[in-house]
Order: sequence, then C-alpha cells, then structure tokens
Amino acid sequence: MRRRITAVLVVSQILGGLGVATGIALATVLAQQVSGTEALSGLAPTATVAGTALLSMPLAALMTSRGRRPGLVLAYVIGALGAGVVVLAAIMENFPLLLAGMAAFGAGSSANLQARFAAADLALPERRGQAISNVVWATTIGAVLGPNIAAPAGRTVSGLGIPAEAGPFVWAAGVFLIAAVLVQTLLRPDPLLTARSLAPDGHSPEGRSLRSAIQAVRDSPMARLAMVTLAASHTAMVAIMSMTPLALSHHGAGIQLIGLVISGHIAGMYAFSPVMGRLADRIGRLSVIGLAVGLLSAAALLAGTAGPSHTRVAIGLFLLGLGWSAGVVAGSALLTDSVPQPTRAAVQGLSDLAMNTAAGIGGVLAGVIVAKAGYGWLNLAGALLLLPLAALAIRRAVR
Repeated sequence: MRRRITAVLVVSQILGGLGVATGIALATVLAQQVSGTEALSGLAPTATVAGTALLSMPLAALMTSRGRRPGLVLAYVIGALGAGVVVLAAIMENFPLLLAGMAAFGAGSSANLQARFAAADLALPERRGQAISNVVWATTIGAVLGPNIAAPAGRTVSGLGIPAEAGPFVWAAGVFLIAAVLVQTLLRPDPLLTARSLAPDGHSPEGRSLRSAIQAVRDSPMARLAMVTLAASHTAMVAIMSMTPLALSHHGAGIQLIGLVISGHIAGMYAFSPVMGRLADRIGRLSVIGLAVGLLSAAALLAGTAGPSHTRVAIGLFLLGLGWSAGVVAGSALLTDSVPQPTRAAVQGLSDLAMNTAAGIGGVLAGVIVAKAGYGWLNLAGALLLLPLAALAIRRAVR
C-alpha cells in the first residue's frame, strides 16, 4: 500500500510540477502585455504566491475532515480553473482578471506542497524524511520540462485567437485536470484516513481545527522550530532567487546564461532531495536543519559578493537550492514527527500558509532592497534572516 500510494503521489507531483512550471514560465511576459507596462509584470507571480498561501488553510481543512484525496483533487481543479481564467483575461486584455486567475492558479502549487505530507502519512517514523524527499524529487522532472515546452504550447493556440503567451496556461489546465483524475482514481485508500485508522487516537475528531493546530504548535518546541525552518528557508530562497536574474543582467549576462543559472538552482532544489531525506533519517532532523543554515548562508555569501563573476553567482544559486531542499525536507519531517496524528493535517496546512506568506512578503521586500541598496545587501538580509533559525536549532539540540 505504501509503495503504491507513493507511486501515485510521485506521478501526480510530476504532472503538478509540469503544470506550474509551464504556466509560470511566461507569466511575467503575459502580464506585461495585458497591463501594458513592465512595472506591473511582477504582480503575476506575486499573485500566484498569494493564492498558494490563501488556499493552504481551506485545502488543509478539507483534508483534515475528508482526507488527502478530495483536497488534492480540489486543488488541481482550482488550479485548472485559474489557468482558464488567465487565458480568458489574456483574450479580454483584463489585468485584474489576470491576477485573479493567477491567484487561483496557485492552487496547483498548494497541491504540490501538500503531496509531500501525504507521502509521510503512512511512512515509518524513521523513514519519513526519505518518503517526503522522494515526492519532492519528482518535481524536478516537471520543473525542468515546463519552461522548455512553454514555446511549443504557445504555438499550438496561435490559430485559436489566444495570445501565444497564454498558450502555456491552456496546457497547464489540461495537465492539472489529468493529475486530478489520476489522484481521484488511484490514490486509494486515502493515506491520511488510513494513518488515522492505524493510530490509537486517530479517530478522535478533537484537535482538527485551526485553533487546535495553533495550540499544538505552541505546545511543541520542535514543531515551532520546524515551522521557522520552513518559513526561513523558503523566504531566503525566494527573495534571493527572484532578484538574481536582474543582478546577472546588470553584469552583462544574456538570457541563455541566466537560464542556465536558474536551471542549476532548480537542480539543487529538487534533484538532491533524496540525499537530504536519507540524511534527515540517519543523522537526525536537527543536523540537516543545521546543514540547511550552513548551505543557505554560504549561498548568500557567494552570490552577494560575486560582483561580475557569473560563476560565483551560479555556484551560490546551486547552494541556495541545496539549502532550501535540506530545510524543506528536514523541516517537513520534523513537523510531522512533532504533533499528534489528529492535528497533523491542520498543522501542515498552517505551516504552508506561514511559509508562503513569509515568502510573498520576502519577494516584495527583495525588490525594494535591491532598488535601494543593491543585490549584495539583499543577500546579507537573507543571511541575517537565518540567525533566529540557527539560534533555535542550537537551543533545541543542546536541550
């Protein structure tokens, strides 16, 4: 059962990652065309991050009461509808409608994030890190393929009266719907409901509300550390990564070089997650969280002091991806370990809400910091953001 459910989650994660990456590849270009100004183009990915954060808790509430399957299916369906709204907005040249569609499109990312916790539902405690990392790794395939099929997707809609830049969203909608059908058909039995049936207190309805989730985090120092790990790792990664293409272009890098640097960063994020999962299981969650702090700090140091050296920026971005992978895998495993079975789904949704909200704010502030002070200061701010995480991890390790 565990192997079959993991296989379904891996395939759905490939499809989900493909849908998100295909749509988001030309989102800023489409936003610029619809809005008529480059200044508003960055609002498209920001709306997606906001949508991912806002939908995290409602989807987690549904999973808490009904199981993983209906929550994941609904998330993919909402993502597909959002992609359809984006296409409609492109045809109508309606920018507010475009932002609304991008927010709903963020449900696809919510499904991808929740899938990692679904993999941990039935995993043995000593193998949760590996189970989570296997699903995170599956995102690599979709994340790499997505941007490469964006151009062909645009050409397929050229004769339908749809702007070519909106073509990827047509494909993304179809991919999300396929993922929804796959999960609805094959994710049986439901991993969360099965885990509850096997747990001594799993049938208890108490502790499944948002209030109970907040209380569970308050009662568990390790859960608080896990949430800080997820929020800090994700925020530092999003803030630095989002501004790196701009910094590279200011030092003469072309589109092809920027694409290679970002591809290396994505490889660091996903391709090595199984290594992080095994380390989290073998040497402990706290040790891998410490590794995440070290990798993210080294990334900020290299990228922030690189200047015109594109090689140093590339190495820094690769380490940034590795640090994010270590933080997300170890943090997710520690969070699942640290709260009782009845509250897990609600706490996991609360965690996704916190990490995406923090990343959204970080992404906005990153642009302000770069505009006012420069890319180096942004990396310094990202490194300073990790200090509270390092202090908490050391405190818990000592105790």
